[in-house]
Amino acid sequence: MIDFLTNYFYLSLIAGLAAFFLSSSIYLYPVIINVSKLKGLMDDPDHRKMHATKTPNLGGLGIFLAFSLSIIVFGILTDLVPTDLSKLLAIMGSSIILVFLGIKDDLTGMAPKKKLIGQLIAVLNVVVLTDIRILHFGGIFGLNELPYFASVLFSIFVFMLVINAFNLVDGIDGLAGSLSILGSITFGVLFSLKGNFLMTLVATIFVGSVLGFLKYNLSRDKKIFMGDCGSLLTGFLLAYQGIYFLNLNTEIGTTNNYMNSPVILLAILSYPLFDLLRVFSIRIREGRSPFSADSNHIHHRLLRLGMSHKMATFTLVMANSLVIAFAFLTMHLNIHIHLVVSVLFGAAIYLLPFLKVFKIKTKVQSASLNHEVASVYGNNTMDVFKMKDSAKADQNKGFKSALFENDTSLATKTNGNGKEFLKDRTKNFNVIKGKLKYKKDKALDKDGVL
Repeated sequence: MIDFLTNYFYLSLIAGLAAFFLSSSIYLYPVIINVSKLKGLMDDPDHRKMHATKTPNLGGLGIFLAFSLSIIVFGILTDLVPTDLSKLLAIMGSSIILVFLGIKDDLTGMAPKKKLIGQLIAVLNVVVLTDIRILHFGGIFGLNELPYFASVLFSIFVFMLVINAFNLVDGIDGLAGSLSILGSITFGVLFSLKGNFLMTLVATIFVGSVLGFLKYNLSRDKKIFMGDCGSLLTGFLLAYQGIYFLNLNTEIGTTNNYMNSPVILLAILSYPLFDLLRVFSIRIREGRSPFSADSNHIHHRLLRLGMSHKMATFTLVMANSLVIAFAFLTMHLNIHIHLVVSVLFGAAIYLLPFLKVFKIKTKVQSASLNHEVASVYGNNTMDVFKMKDSAKADQNKGFKSALFENDTSLATKTNGNGKEFLKDRTKNFNVIKGKLKYKKDKALDKDGVL
């Protein structure tokens, strides 16, 4: 065998480069984009989405193909022992389930309950069959080793939480992909230092696969979205790496153990988890389903402040990097103190855009921003804004018309009784206002396109 193939560290780097070249080649995403356009497999713009033109949304399929082919080839070259081979097969099996689940949701839509059931099957595949689960709490809240049943349930919960966090955070160009690269690079370095080159291989190949996708996701003329098939796969692989890291760090006799590893894991996945918990809290407080769509994510706030998609993505990745660095610099603290200060630091960083010193774009600034967006995404963007304004105008006209008609009928019925007329008019006003507001909110998202 060639010498470099005997060094698993160099083999992992080569595998990552191979995955990148495969993912960015002209035979992968350009083919997916062309087929999507020919068959009409596109994501249509509407009042809630960020784009103004039909865009292919099967980018996750390209990530999966590059990742799986690279894993198969380089997995063979590493002469895997049966236990490691079974782990890779479990990863592949769960990835296939999630990718096809996401493709169905991207193309035809899927009820949240069915989607969760599919995710649960994929998670059980690795948790139960290959025993990849959280074994130890690391002393948080006085808990250490977990009983088997509690370990399985908690591991399933963590997998589902991270998968859906990445699914929800995929709202602007490059964000989910960049966060997954940041997380996998961090995990890859930690796995390498621990001497676990199987997981180093998985991390580097995943980084290469997503880098190739970002080349097209951030493109202007050959744009493709990750879609649910990509975000579900991304969340699953990040959760898998995180749980594997926790288990490696609790093994007796291993070197380069990291103190407070659960807090380190929370820091690596902090932005998707924080954003998910924040928007879920807002939706539940407003009496809506936590899975209902809205524009309350932190990246929406950055867009309203006037940032472009790329700038917002860069800002959030840098914020997540700061939280990770802070967690490593303070990991000598008691685990409970470490957890509290890391959570507070992360919350302060992620909530900075909501300070009053940052002003939302005014109407004049928004108009300028609309023209800027149109120059990037085409004139169809302006049509979207015009349609939205027209819809609002129609709603207002309908409200005034309905109010006038009811005022006329009331005036006839009351025969000049001023107090009774005013009372009935106010009551009717509130009824009509409530009905029209419901219809308006249903048809138009408060935050609109941007």
